[in-house]
Amino acid sequence: MDVLMNFSPLLQAFIATLFTWTVTALGASTVFFIKTPRREVFVSLLGFAGGVMLAASYFSLLLPAVELSREINLFPWIPSVTGFLSGSLFLWGMDRLLPHLHRGSSIEEREGVKLPLSPLTLLIFAITLHNIPEGLAVGVAFGSLSQGFSREIFVGAVALTLGIGLQNFPEGMAVSLPLRGEGFSRKKSFWFGQLSGIVEPVAGIVGAWAVSFFRLILPYALSFAAGAMIYVVIEEVIPETQKGGNTDLSALSFLSGFSVMMFLDIVLS
Repeated sequence: MDVLMNFSPLLQAFIATLFTWTVTALGASTVFFIKTPRREVFVSLLGFAGGVMLAASYFSLLLPAVELSREINLFPWIPSVTGFLSGSLFLWGMDRLLPHLHRGSSIEEREGVKLPLSPLTLLIFAITLHNIPEGLAVGVAFGSLSQGFSREIFVGAVALTLGIGLQNFPEGMAVSLPLRGEGFSRKKSFWFGQLSGIVEPVAGIVGAWAVSFFRLILPYALSFAAGAMIYVVIEEVIPETQKGGNTDLSALSFLSGFSVMMFLDIVLS
């Protein structure tokens, strides 16, 4: 950790999101060792990921946004509410425009602009949309260091990175294993599974770069990332875990993921 502290915030964001992408690839690699999972396994993994995302949104993004607002003499609720709603509306707009297909849905259930694209292409677009907020959140967290170094902020960014990485492992599995079950080869299933995390380094660099210029936008940027992540949890993760029963299992998995992320943030801070 001390070595990473010596790098520039932009490089820190790139290394951190490269780590989250690598963890996604590790999760996707389980397709070489595991056959098609039971529905209960998929629900557990996805619920856990949703809990991590929700806890990270509050402890590592919204709470720091409120504290930063007070430090720079802004009304704390203005950046938090404005940024949060902006992030949510941004993902809502992307969801309406970008053609995509959620896992397990038929081609008739595709969302966004109706274009003659294959189900696999639409699935890739859905995965990309899902991972943009995660990379953006990590990038903004590390980019905030450029406005004044703080070990507490740095540790919070590291905790966020670990939390995102932790939920990316089951997320990689949740992409590659169902693809294998639908008849794709193990290599192709792994390829598209790890591809679900490749957008994170790009979004991370963009987020770090955007907040490196103006201290005043930091609370808005942190809240924006939180709003975008929570939109994904509400619009995609929770509904997917509720399909086909297993509601108790999904709830317990969600709470477990939230608890793990909360533990990481408190212990590391």
